[in-house]
Amino acid sequence: MTNPIDAPAPHPVTGLDDVVHQRVRLGILTIAHEARRVEFGYLRTQLGLTAGNLSQHLSVLETAGLVEVEKGYAGRRGRTWISLTAAGDVALAEEIARLKQLIARVEFTNGQ
Repeated sequence: MTNPIDAPAPHPVTGLDDVVHQRVRLGILTIAHEARRVEFGYLRTQLGLTAGNLSQHLSVLETAGLVEVEKGYAGRRGRTWISLTAAGDVALAEEIARLKQLIARVEFTNGQ
């Protein structure tokens, strides 16, 4: 019987979150983290997406509780703002930590 203390730690890739790690959603979370509140059109432009594609990714993130979507008006124009939730902030930080672990492993093996 193997001692659980002797068991190797799981590879960092096993901790990546499929909801967060997807390229567009990681971009949304990162921009929302930087801005604290970001307008839909700005996200669409920055990420080079169609409105429909961005909406689908926001829906996934909103369902997961990682972003909050707020609709309102700026003058007479309808606007949509996206904010990171506390859970989104944690999920992004955890994803970045895992990515740093992966980078460190690659750099370590390249340095040998």
